[in-house]
Amino acid sequence: VLLLIFYFSTEEERHLRANDRPFNLSYHYANNAIKTSKYNIFTFLPLNLFEQFRRLANAYFLFLFILQLIPQISSLSWFTTAVPLILVLSITAVKDASDDINRHKSDKQVNNQTEKWMNVQVGDIIKLENNQFVTADLLLLSSSEPLNLVYVETAELDGETNLKVKQALTVTGDMGDNIDELAGFTGEVRCTLTVNGQTYALDNDKVLLRGCTLRNTEWCFGLVIFGGPDTKLMQNSGKTTFKRTSIDHLMNVLVLCIFGFLASMCTVMAISNAIWEVREGSVFTAFLPREPGVDAALSSFLSFWSYVIVLNTVVPISLYVSVEIIRLGNSFYIDWDRKMYYPKNDTPAQARTTTLNEELGQIKYIFSDKTGTLTQNIMTFNRCSINGKGYGELFDFSGQRVEITEVRGEYLDFLWNHLADPKFIFHDHSLVETVRAGNPEAQAFFRLLALCHTVMPEEKKEGELNYQAQSPDEGALVTAARNFGFVFRSRTPETITVVEMGKQVTYELLAVLDFNNVRKRMSVIGERNPEGKLTLYCKGADTIIYERLHPSCNKLMKVTTDHLNEYAGDGLRTLVLAYKDLDEDYMDDWKKRHHEASTAMDGREERLDELYEEIEKDLQLLGATAVEDKLQDGVPQTIEQLAKADIKIWVLTGDKQETAENIGYSCNMLREEMKDVFIVAANTAEGVKEELQRKMCPEAPEEASVIKARAGLFWCQKTETVQDEKVDGDYGLVINGHSLAFALEKDLQLELLRTACMCQTVICCRVTPLQKAQVVQLVKRYKQAVTLAIGDGANDVSMIKAAHIGVGISGQEGMQAVLSSDFSFAQFRYLQRLLLVHGRWSYLRMCKFLRYFFYKNFTFTFVHFWYAFFCGFSAQTVYDEWFITLYNLVYTALPVLGMSLFDQDVNDRWSFQYPQLYSPGQLNLYFNKKAFVRCMMHSCYSSLILFFIPWAAMYDTVRDDGKDIADYQSFALLAQTCLLVVVNIQLCLDTHYWTAVNQFFVWGSLAAYFAITFTMYSNGMFLIFTSAFPFIGTARNSLNQPNVWLTIFLTSLLCTLPVVAFRFILIQLWPTINDKMRHKVRKEALPAPAPRRLPTRRISTRRSGYAFSHSQGYGDLVTSRRFLLKKPLKSRLALFTQTDSPLAENQPQHYRTIAEEPEEAQSP
Repeated sequence: VLLLIFYFSTEEERHLRANDRPFNLSYHYANNAIKTSKYNIFTFLPLNLFEQFRRLANAYFLFLFILQLIPQISSLSWFTTAVPLILVLSITAVKDASDDINRHKSDKQVNNQTEKWMNVQVGDIIKLENNQFVTADLLLLSSSEPLNLVYVETAELDGETNLKVKQALTVTGDMGDNIDELAGFTGEVRCTLTVNGQTYALDNDKVLLRGCTLRNTEWCFGLVIFGGPDTKLMQNSGKTTFKRTSIDHLMNVLVLCIFGFLASMCTVMAISNAIWEVREGSVFTAFLPREPGVDAALSSFLSFWSYVIVLNTVVPISLYVSVEIIRLGNSFYIDWDRKMYYPKNDTPAQARTTTLNEELGQIKYIFSDKTGTLTQNIMTFNRCSINGKGYGELFDFSGQRVEITEVRGEYLDFLWNHLADPKFIFHDHSLVETVRAGNPEAQAFFRLLALCHTVMPEEKKEGELNYQAQSPDEGALVTAARNFGFVFRSRTPETITVVEMGKQVTYELLAVLDFNNVRKRMSVIGERNPEGKLTLYCKGADTIIYERLHPSCNKLMKVTTDHLNEYAGDGLRTLVLAYKDLDEDYMDDWKKRHHEASTAMDGREERLDELYEEIEKDLQLLGATAVEDKLQDGVPQTIEQLAKADIKIWVLTGDKQETAENIGYSCNMLREEMKDVFIVAANTAEGVKEELQRKMCPEAPEEASVIKARAGLFWCQKTETVQDEKVDGDYGLVINGHSLAFALEKDLQLELLRTACMCQTVICCRVTPLQKAQVVQLVKRYKQAVTLAIGDGANDVSMIKAAHIGVGISGQEGMQAVLSSDFSFAQFRYLQRLLLVHGRWSYLRMCKFLRYFFYKNFTFTFVHFWYAFFCGFSAQTVYDEWFITLYNLVYTALPVLGMSLFDQDVNDRWSFQYPQLYSPGQLNLYFNKKAFVRCMMHSCYSSLILFFIPWAAMYDTVRDDGKDIADYQSFALLAQTCLLVVVNIQLCLDTHYWTAVNQFFVWGSLAAYFAITFTMYSNGMFLIFTSAFPFIGTARNSLNQPNVWLTIFLTSLLCTLPVVAFRFILIQLWPTINDKMRHKVRKEALPAPAPRRLPTRRISTRRSGYAFSHSQGYGDLVTSRRFLLKKPLKSRLALFTQTDSPLAENQPQHYRTIAEEPEEAQSP
């Protein structure tokens, strides 16, 4: 949950004055306009070109283009580099322009909301109406509601859909909606509010944050204190960084190595040229005279740069274009995937970033939010135990438990109760029958639920009740009581009206003993009219209530405990209900002592706690409730699948510890059979260190093992990696936010990481947005693993931006996380398809593409290298210039794109069936430095065959008619034809999944090569462009000879056979997991979709299922006369002499906001 804390990033103190723009403008505060775009119409071209030429490869090709314009150096025409370079720059520019146009549209939409929000300045007073979006950080001044309260929904910020309450100061609230008073208001804000010389303290309860939505409040007025980029929402969003995949980083290193290799080859050629010129060159000067002033040394120097041009294809510019196209295509697959489409909200999956696809196949750590990501943020009354009997489960005729979701048409019919909530669903008929039969325990059970709470009813039309619950748990319990015949109808500060089985009954509310995190229980004392029977109703944690039960409840307590263990084992949130009949004389005495304690100046809280302890004892047990924090569909199965793929999932949530633990068990992340679940909740650095130092393996060293190394471009980046340690058994770790703050300090962070990585499950609760990002950064830094963060609210944005991959859940919780994410979809369960199918395929395709691309280009280039030894190192090309230009752009572009867009080792069902197929990507096995060296060695072998076999075959060879065939042009044609055939055969060997498109691309490219070759070498082209097409007649004169085709066949055979033999031996002796799986696929039928499994019944034997999202202080609020504005039904001496809450008088309050908040505020 977001901490609402003032912080000042660049200023010591913010000083502003209401309704005084000149004064506020002097401080140069940011206005409320949002700008996320990078370019405008004038800056696009220069800035975009500057960014593109910052890429090493683009700058390199620009340098090559300049070299080719120098006649003394260039042996190739300028268009061989210019055409590909312009194409690459144009495609990238169009893509960048499209992205920025979308950002401009988004900015315009935000800035031009109602009343032109972009024109709002700090110090302005603005009016908000019901359901309006708060688009600046405001100090609340007044509202339409009693006590100057407003209700806000913070779904955009934290994913919570239950309403939070904010309250204005009385001094500003008295202005109401009087425009003249508001316009004349000149209060100054300087950490405090100064009005007419009086200073008033400000806190977070008086601030409305950008991203909230006003609910159930007709209007309110607020003073703008932070605008635009200074707002809490924008500050917490973190810095946007340009994300690049690990393959991108590796390619940068490889390109640098290739540059070094290219320079060494060119140096060898230059030295060889100098030697040749001295020894052999003088012989040729008779008919090839040197240019004036050119000696052997200068010739060698020029030869170096000429070979830089000739051999530049080892770094092909088309590589980058092809990579972008492949990523774009794989992104479209995600957008078009119907199995990731959520029809309920009409929400498809979306790849918002098109440059990170293959990284999805390498994820090792997933960091997930809880509320709205794993859960639906919906509480449902699931089961209950009343007087020792359990309700809520269904059994078939054989006595086997039936999963509720499998039941069709078995919902209970509540037509007998005209006040029932039509959306409430329950299946067990026996509970309704028990209540309607008049069972006293069952009726007392639901009577307690209808009375012991702080819910506010709203009845706009007769019979149409709407409950406003500060806690979603309470809303679920009161709704359950409503449907089973005990309808909470209305309340005043001193009474609660309940319709019990059709009969209206009014209870005098004598006291509310409010909930807090220490008491873990709540009680109300009520007197039923007109009987005058006094009863204390109590609900709370089983561990707390059991200590206060009367000894006569021991037998019932044992039965109820069995039920509680079942509920806890199923991950349900439990509460125990109890009551106590009170004596009137005792109650009168207790009230007097309570009044004395509540008005005491010293030790007030301690004295009140003693009184609460005194009255809340010898309780009679009624039963227990089990509420389900409803998970999204398929969450446990998804987590199980991802765990099988060796992906570790950490949950980072702002919820309290009990709630987070409960969800952990619901999702099967925490299990009863785990050897231990460690709780880290110490409040000191020493305590945290002691709790983190757990012995999970007897042989484990005392300190974490850290390996230091160097990586990155020029090996300048220092890396530190914490080694994984073997663990004896399965463990879980739960750490609190205040403990995490100590653990993230420099001297403890390695201990935290070491302990966390040895645990199978890690849950961090009560964490701030900053802490979420810090945890992600810690794992990124010391594990050198690919991370993914998934969330749904603005408090997840910093985590999403910090991780390698950010995924946003798009749904009812808002769009802040989605707007900052790289990928988005509507349900958590789609994550397994994103990773195990799309991510794995993208990684495999990209690795296969890079291996093949480097192979075909190194092979192409090495043939030039061998030819240099036969042309006097003169930088003459072995191929036709047009073949060099079109080789990467036309002849070999489409076949490799076809493989890289459509290839798959196994289909999606097999990918789900065997998640272990995902693990090679985590280890980066398919493309690394070793794989690159193997590509170079393979290319070297192929180039030797491709040069020397055609050379030997053509040497001293004659045509059928006896004429000589061994000329340069015929050799060039034969060499390039052999090369093209061999690289296409290699591509066919690499392709596992053939489609019609692949076939068309392969055969079409070969056909295009022969068609273009015959056209370019024709008489007509020579006559039109004599200098551009000198190879006249070469194709028809060479390709009609049988020995030429035999040479092509022999070359292809010698290049291919060793590869096939080597792969066969590898598969037989050292098969990979993919090899094993493809073998299995050929033998077995396609697996059927996994059937829905009935969850296994788990019994918890060592933990409480208690989890209750309630905050202290709401009891005072709902008993305030001014808050409810209703007269009591009966005049009676109230328990409290002052019934107005501290809220009404702006006195110091002993509680914070109604929302759940971390126990210690930490600056984000």
